[in-house]
Amino acid sequence: MAEQFDVVVIGAGPAGYHAAIRAAQLGLKTACIDAALGKDGKPALGGTCLRVGCVPSKALLDSSRQFWNMSHLFGDHGISFKDAKMDVEAMVGRKDKIVKQFTGGIAMLFKANKITPYYGYGQLQPGNIVKVKQHDGSEVELKGTNVVIAAGSDSIELPFAKFDNEYIVDNVGALDFTEVPKRLAVIGAGVIGLELGSVWKRLGAEVTILEALPDFLAAADAEVAKTAAKEFKKQGLDIRLGAKVSKTEIAGKGKKKEVIVSYTDSEGEKSLTVDKLLVAVGRKAATKGLLAEGTGVKVNERGQIEVDEHCHTGVDGVWAVGDCVRGPMLAHKGFEEGIAVAELIAGLPGHVNLDTVPWVIYTEPEIAWVGKTEQQLKAEGIPYKAGSFPFAAIARAVAMGEPAGFVKVLAHAETDRILGLHLVGVGVSELVHEGVITMEFNGSADDLARICHAHPTLSEAIHDAAMAVDKRAIHKAN
Repeated sequence: MAEQFDVVVIGAGPAGYHAAIRAAQLGLKTACIDAALGKDGKPALGGTCLRVGCVPSKALLDSSRQFWNMSHLFGDHGISFKDAKMDVEAMVGRKDKIVKQFTGGIAMLFKANKITPYYGYGQLQPGNIVKVKQHDGSEVELKGTNVVIAAGSDSIELPFAKFDNEYIVDNVGALDFTEVPKRLAVIGAGVIGLELGSVWKRLGAEVTILEALPDFLAAADAEVAKTAAKEFKKQGLDIRLGAKVSKTEIAGKGKKKEVIVSYTDSEGEKSLTVDKLLVAVGRKAATKGLLAEGTGVKVNERGQIEVDEHCHTGVDGVWAVGDCVRGPMLAHKGFEEGIAVAELIAGLPGHVNLDTVPWVIYTEPEIAWVGKTEQQLKAEGIPYKAGSFPFAAIARAVAMGEPAGFVKVLAHAETDRILGLHLVGVGVSELVHEGVITMEFNGSADDLARICHAHPTLSEAIHDAAMAVDKRAIHKAN
């Protein structure tokens, strides 16, 4: 007979573990199912984000940034050294240690909140029954008054570039190279491609990024994308736009194997020979095999579970959150949906505003934004005014040796309400939240301009950009 729970969560990634913990805090008997295993073969909670995504990539980005600074920034500070070397094994080991610390931390939180974990694959059956095929081969059935599906997402594999986890890899493989590849190609100039491409470029790889679209970072503000592309070019990242890959082939024998990538661009057919190929063309909802026949839960043509604005599937007691539903595939969006659903189940208000979800790319310079771009506002016919300010005029940024980039504030031309904040530069992953908070409170550019910002700080760029909306910035000619 199935064990009864108030809430059964399928998936312990960002959306799932937040839902489980918040439900337990609210006094609901909660179970959480997760199939992931760590490098040691033991269960590892936290999903793609914690195990092989957000967290480990930031660890490698930080390590590689330290190494890059030694030869590209330290000299300006009067710091000299000889024969700097990067121990890739130690760098990856540090990353693994951080991952283990945080996956273990979630397990401790589950225990502290009296959440019952099940390790294996969960499948929703009719009647809110979840069948769990555990790693030891046994099966158990759980009955949930409420079931929260938080199955996450998987890397998209191209039919002509199948993953072999050695020469052609996804983000998981690119986090675990045992040495710096001499030549690395990346298919896709999105978040994953740019971040992991940056890691290995900083450590000495020749990195070529092939992007099928004609525009660089089309989802970002056009000026931000242009500035970022200029900085990446300075760093030696070879980004080729309008490059459509049609074929890959692993050639050679033994340790001399290499990958031949065939693609076409505006000049015709071309080929590129590299030592490793990272495929980073996006992710897809991990819903295959998740739903048994007759559940009533609907899946769209993209494999995403269909939900309403409250993440409810339309089937009594069944909810879905995170990467497996509509909206941006971002961990923090999943966090908020998981919490909101747990609170709705408990009879409390719960809501996520998808219009104020911030986006961040952790390259150098960092890229971040919230709200609409100028391109979107023009397309939608929304009257707006813009104010921008460069980090080159910010004393703190110049003192840090990080003058690249700028901040742009977009406000409604009539109401002055902030419609978007777009940033490229040092530390903007933290600064973007000024825009998020202001927009959540329906604030105006004038509100932001009248808030006192400490001097000297990077955040002054936001203050001056907000003042520039009405052509009253102090530190630039308006």
